[in-house]
Amino acid sequence: MTEYNAGNQNWGVSFSENGKLYVANDKGLLEFDGVKWDFYQLPNKTIIRSVLAKDSLIYTGSYEEFGYWKKTKKGVLAYTSLSDFEKDKESVDEEFWQILNIDNDIYFRSFANLYIYREGKIIKIKPESTLISCSKVDDTIYASTLDNGIFRVQNESLIQLKNTEKLEDTKVISIVKLNKKLLITTALKGCFLYSNETLETWESPINKIIKEHQLNKYLLLENGNMVFGTIKNGVYITNNFGEILFHIGKENGLQNSTVLGLCVGANNNLWVGLDNGVTVIDLNYNYLLYNDNSGELGAVYDIINYDNKTYIGSNTGLFYLDQNDTKLKFINDSQGQVWDLVKINNQLFCGHNNGTYIIENNRLNKISNFTGGWVIRKVPEQDNLFVQGTYAGLVRYKYINGKWDVKHLGETTIPIKYLVFEDEYTAWVAHAYKGVFRVKFNKEFERVVEVKDYKNKGLWSDYNVRVYNIKNDICFKTNEGWQKYEPLIDSIVPNDLLNKTFGFNTNIISQPDTDLLVTKNENDKISFVSLPDAETTNINLPNKLFKKRLVVDAESVSQLQDSVYTLNLYGGFMLINKTESLTKRDSLQKPIIERVEIDKSLVDISEEDAYVLPFNKSISISISSTSLNNHYFEYSLSNSSSLNWNRLENEKLELSRLSNDDYNIHFRSVSISGETSPLKTIKLKVLPPWYKNGYFYLLMAVFISLIAYWIHKRKVAKEHRLLRQKLSEEQEIILKERAIENEKKLVQIKNESLKNEVKLKSKQLANTAMALVKKNESMLEIKNELARNEASFKNTLGYKKLLKKIDNSIGHEDEWQIFEYNFNQVHEEFFNQLKSKFPKLTHKDLKICAYIKMNLLTKEIAPLMNVSIRGLETHRYRLKRKLNLGNDKSLGDYLRNFK
Repeated sequence: MTEYNAGNQNWGVSFSENGKLYVANDKGLLEFDGVKWDFYQLPNKTIIRSVLAKDSLIYTGSYEEFGYWKKTKKGVLAYTSLSDFEKDKESVDEEFWQILNIDNDIYFRSFANLYIYREGKIIKIKPESTLISCSKVDDTIYASTLDNGIFRVQNESLIQLKNTEKLEDTKVISIVKLNKKLLITTALKGCFLYSNETLETWESPINKIIKEHQLNKYLLLENGNMVFGTIKNGVYITNNFGEILFHIGKENGLQNSTVLGLCVGANNNLWVGLDNGVTVIDLNYNYLLYNDNSGELGAVYDIINYDNKTYIGSNTGLFYLDQNDTKLKFINDSQGQVWDLVKINNQLFCGHNNGTYIIENNRLNKISNFTGGWVIRKVPEQDNLFVQGTYAGLVRYKYINGKWDVKHLGETTIPIKYLVFEDEYTAWVAHAYKGVFRVKFNKEFERVVEVKDYKNKGLWSDYNVRVYNIKNDICFKTNEGWQKYEPLIDSIVPNDLLNKTFGFNTNIISQPDTDLLVTKNENDKISFVSLPDAETTNINLPNKLFKKRLVVDAESVSQLQDSVYTLNLYGGFMLINKTESLTKRDSLQKPIIERVEIDKSLVDISEEDAYVLPFNKSISISISSTSLNNHYFEYSLSNSSSLNWNRLENEKLELSRLSNDDYNIHFRSVSISGETSPLKTIKLKVLPPWYKNGYFYLLMAVFISLIAYWIHKRKVAKEHRLLRQKLSEEQEIILKERAIENEKKLVQIKNESLKNEVKLKSKQLANTAMALVKKNESMLEIKNELARNEASFKNTLGYKKLLKKIDNSIGHEDEWQIFEYNFNQVHEEFFNQLKSKFPKLTHKDLKICAYIKMNLLTKEIAPLMNVSIRGLETHRYRLKRKLNLGNDKSLGDYLRNFK
C-alpha cells in the first residue's frame, strides 16, 4: 500500500485502540482508517521517526521534538508538543527513534537520553553511552547501550544487567521473554538468550539469515511465532524455535526489502513499514498468493499435485514447482495452451491445444493427436474407459494391456468444452459457444449412436451453456440462470433450488470431483459452499487479493489436497486452506464518523445532536471501519421509517439540494457474503429556504401589509382622481350640452330670423311683383286709353313711339332678371333645381312657377305675364303636364313645397 501521498520511508507503525493505523513517515504522520489515508505534518515539517498510539492520543518523536496528537471535535488531528529543548542546550540534535509505554508512563528514546512523560512532567535519564534501543518486557523497560551492555530502568535510574558487557559494540534490536528467558536480538550478531545472569547464543536456523541480511526490527506474535524484519531481504516468519515458516521479500510481495517498522493490527494483519512504502501481510495464512514475477507463466487454467510436484497448466505451457523450491520450472516442448490436468490410473494427463499428453519424468508423451483436450471424464461403472471433449468432438480413451487405445467416436465434430455423464451410456455435452446436446454411445463405446439437440426443449438461452452433474441431477447454467433436465418429460426445466441457493448470475468454477462447490457471481465474489442438503459452509475470498487477475470465462479452482485448493489467476495462483478458513469469521464493526463538512467547512462531530444544514448547501460525511476487510459501505437517507440502501463507491457521502426536512442518515458495512454491521445513524436537519423562514413570513406579512396599504392608498387616490375626472367630464359634458343648446337656440333664432327675413323678402318680392302688376295694369290702361284716342293724335309717329315705350315698360327684361335674382336669394336656387329636374321648361314656364311659388293669384299673375286670365290658365294646365303632375295634384302645392 503506497497510495498515501507522502514520503517513501516509514519508520514506525502503531495501532490505536479503535483499530486505526498510524505510520511515522519521513514527511509527517500517516493515519489509515481501514479505507483511506490521511496525512499530517508537524509544525516544523520534520521527519517523524517513531509513533505510539495509546488511548485517544498518538505520540510521535522527531528531530528535537516529541509530543502527541489528538482528534479535535472536527475529526482532525492537532499536535501538542511536550519538549522544550530551548531550555536544555544539551539536547540539541537529538532524534527520537522509539516510544514505549508502561501504564500511563510514556518513554521517548533518542541515542543520547531517555525521557519519561509522567503526570504532565518530563523526566530525563542519561545513560553513560549511546542508547541503541529500548524494549518492554512485562512491566519493565530494558535499555540497550552501545558500549556498556543492557540496563533495567528502575525508579528513574538505570540498573545494569550483569554479564551483558559481552554485547559491547553491538546493536541490540529488541529484548523479549522466550521460555522464561530473555531473547536478545541483534543486528549483525544473531540472537542470544539471557537467564540467571548468563548470556548464551541462541542456536536457531534464523540466526544465520539475520546475520547475513542485518536484522532491523523484531516482533513476537501471540501464537509464539516470530517476525524478523531485515535491512536487505524483507521479512522472515519463524516458529518459536527459529525455524523459518515464510519469507516475504521483494520478489513475492514487498515493495522494498528494507524493513523499518513492524506492528500487528486487527484481523491478525502484520503491517510492515518499509524504506519505500507500507505492506500488510495476513498472518492467518488462510490465503497465500504465488506470483510469477518473470511474466512467463501467463494465465493459469489448471493445477495438480503429482509425484511430489505441483504442475501448473497455463496459456503459455506446462510448468511445475518442486516441493521444497519456489522457483518455477518449464517443461520443454509444452508451449501452447494447456486446458486440463488430471490423474488417471496413476498417470498425469495433460489436455493441450496440440493434443493430449502423459507427463513422465517431466517429459511430454503424446497419446492423442486430437487437438484441444478441454475435459476428460471417466465412464460410470467402467474402470479403464474415459471420454474426452476436444475441438473436434468426443474422443474415447481405453486402457488395454498397459496402453491407451484412443479413438474418435464420430458423429459429433463440434467443439465440446463441457462433458458430464447421466449414466453409463448417456452423456451431456455443451458446445464451446452455443448449444447443449444429449449423446448416447453404443455398448462397446466404439461410436455415438444418437445426438439430440435440446435447444428447443425449454433451454432459456442457447449461448455459453455449462453443464454439471450435481447430486445425480443434470444441471445447466445459462445466461439467464440455472436449469435442470427432467427425464419424465424429456425437457429442461428451471432449477429453483440452485437459483435460490447460488443466484441466477452465479457460475460453478470448481472441478466436479471436489468436496466443495466453488461459485463466482457477477461481482467476482468467490465462495466455497457445501451441497444444498449438507451443512452450510461459507468461505468468501477477499477479491482485493485477486482483483483484475481472474481468467475471464475460464475461472477455475483446483483441489491440491484434501483441504487445500487453488484459485487460478493471471501470473500465479492463490492457495486456500479450507480448514483454517472455516475458523475465520468476518468481523463487521459499526462505521465511524470521521469528518463532517457543511458547504466544504469542517464542523464538530456530534453523536446526539442533529447537524443543521442551510437550504441549498451541501454536506459531506466521511466514514471508516477499521476492520474493513473485503467489505463496502452502504447508506440510507430517509425522513420516514423505510430504508432504501445505496452502495457508497468510496468512504465519503456527499449530499446536496435536499429539501427542507428532518432526515436520518444510516450507514452500515456489508461483507461480500451479504452480512451487515450494526447501523451508525446521524441526524440531519435541512433548514427551509429563506422564503420559508418564520422571520421571512413576518417580514413578508409586514411588507404585504405595507404594499396593501400603499395599494389601498393608491386606489383611494385613484378613485378620488377618477371622481374628479368624472365630475370634470360631467361638467364638461354639461357645458357642451349647454353650448349645444345655446347653439341650437342661436341657430333657431337665426333660422327664425332667416325665416322672418325670407318672409320679409318674400313680402317685399310680392310687393315688388304687385307693384309691377299695378304698373303694368296702369300701363295697359294707358295703352288702351291711347288706343281709344288714337285719332286724336296728330303725329302718328309720336303715337307709335309712345306705345312702344309703354310696351317696353310692361315687358322689360331687366326687371325680370332683378326679380329672378331676388327670388333665388329667397328660395335658394329654386330656378336652377327646377330647370335641372325639368329641363324642358321654358322661360315663361319658370316665371309662372315663380309667381305661383310666391302665392300670387291667377288674376295677379296674368298682368305680369301680359296675358289674359284664360290664357294664363291654359298655360298653367300645360305647365302641370310638363311637371308630370296628375289631375288630383295641385300645382300650387307642388311648387310651394319644391326644394
